[in-house]
Amino acid sequence: MQNEIAPATQSREMDVRTDNPMPTVEEIAVLGTVERFAFRLVRRMNRGGWKRFWTFCQRHVGSWWIYLATYNLMNVRGVENVEQTNVDRPLILVANHRSFFDMYTVSSVLFRRTNRPITLFFPVRAKFFYDNPIGWFVNLVMGWWAMYPPFFREQKEANKRAFDKFSVRELTHICRYGRGHVIGFHPEGKRNFNGDPYSFLPAQPGIGKVIYEAQPQVVPVFITGLRNELAKQILGNWTGGEKVRIWFGEPIDLGEFYEKRDSVRTHKEISDFLMTRIGELGEKDRAEFGAEKIKRGR
Repeated sequence: MQNEIAPATQSREMDVRTDNPMPTVEEIAVLGTVERFAFRLVRRMNRGGWKRFWTFCQRHVGSWWIYLATYNLMNVRGVENVEQTNVDRPLILVANHRSFFDMYTVSSVLFRRTNRPITLFFPVRAKFFYDNPIGWFVNLVMGWWAMYPPFFREQKEANKRAFDKFSVRELTHICRYGRGHVIGFHPEGKRNFNGDPYSFLPAQPGIGKVIYEAQPQVVPVFITGLRNELAKQILGNWTGGEKVRIWFGEPIDLGEFYEKRDSVRTHKEISDFLMTRIGELGEKDRAEFGAEKIKRGR
């Protein structure tokens, strides 16, 4: 069996080395000096030996301090669904989005509760993280440079969105090739501030397009209980804060969508289907914990 798998793995690794997308002259030209420097810096940190070093830091430093800040609150279900995925194929975790810390907490759980190889990528809106040195620092201390690739779709200067064509190619490549690649993505596109943890924003078609082209493994994740205020979140670990609940679902079979035409409509259907599966996990959480909240008057 090992002999049958090795050639495909070697071919995939060769593609990663020799077929990495690069932005065109026109695409890179739309970025300002600061943005261009940030992109080149973070791209370098997500390659080769640098990426392996920062992954080591994520596993042995970052996951540890997140554990210290949440261990009294953490409730996890279904992590075995991630453990059992194929490490030779990239894995996308699609999750609802309610706090800054959703994917960081999820990644800490995976580093500490699974034995699989993990190389993290978190696609991110470029605003702040790529146009402000403070954002670079946040990317370092929070994500160990894993907030990559950047998307400029919400920038006021419409011409900067031309760079997103490269970012889509880069993200698709990351989701198609790479042993141990784990990509965290929020189909909603932005944080949901609705007070109901079981409500969702409309899914955006972008992740559907990437999944259609890359055909990676996909696991849904439902997260609730995290706050957006870092200090209050940490203090809550010792003062009776709300439980942090993370549900990992079974891998999603998207084969029926791959037989459809490559179109925005198909991409949106994929994204909507992902949110449906996330919602199913939310209903499991409601069934187990909803009644308890009512009893406590929450």
